[in-house]
Amino acid sequence: MIRVLIVDDETPARKKLRQWLGEQEGLELVGEAGDGLAATQAIDSLKPDVVYLDIQMPGLDGLEVAAQLEPERAPLIVFVTAYDEHAVKAFDLNAVDYLLKPYDKDRLLRTVARVRERLDTGTRAQSVRTARGQTGSSDRLLVPVGERLELIESRLIHWLEADDNYVHVHAASRSYMLRRTLQDLLTQLGEERFVRIHKSTAVNVSEIQSLTPLFKGDYEVHLRNGHTLRLSRRYRDELFSRMGR
Repeated sequence: MIRVLIVDDETPARKKLRQWLGEQEGLELVGEAGDGLAATQAIDSLKPDVVYLDIQMPGLDGLEVAAQLEPERAPLIVFVTAYDEHAVKAFDLNAVDYLLKPYDKDRLLRTVARVRERLDTGTRAQSVRTARGQTGSSDRLLVPVGERLELIESRLIHWLEADDNYVHVHAASRSYMLRRTLQDLLTQLGEERFVRIHKSTAVNVSEIQSLTPLFKGDYEVHLRNGHTLRLSRRYRDELFSRMGR
């Protein structure tokens, strides 16, 4: 059984998808969401196999939702849009398929066939990986706060610290823990703002106040908030280049 999540901020659009998808054998409609934040929460809790995801939504749009997902655990995505330029972008993303509104039932059924084919081949995470590259660096990051998810501005993140399969996100007001890899997070946030200074640490370049040399080419990195991090000589040249030395 293929588990399906429908995401669209327009009630009639969700109803149309619910009716036509509900008629198909082998599909189970596990939920609906009306905005990007609710979509991300639903994906995390319901774990659908495929998401019919509207691109143009207030707040967090469909492309941003896709970019927030962890590639190895992400569902397949069928982008839905009323705008030609977004349809082209979705196609460039190598999403499993896209629907251009208004679409008919036959067109929808073709997306179902492609979903079945993709699930049979086991290539789930491609659209998420390419979404990261297509949307570029993200100015916002979804983080868990209790049982909720909240958006924080990436400029407010001071440094990132890997811990096994998790990353601690140290921001201006508090720290958050995400089940992500450090490289995956850097790909999303963009290495224009952040730079790796250790195999398990990356820092917001704008938060660096000064450097103090240590032995054998290592340095202490002093942040504006008073915290001190370790710069490994392996990553020294990249940091110096970014700081304009």
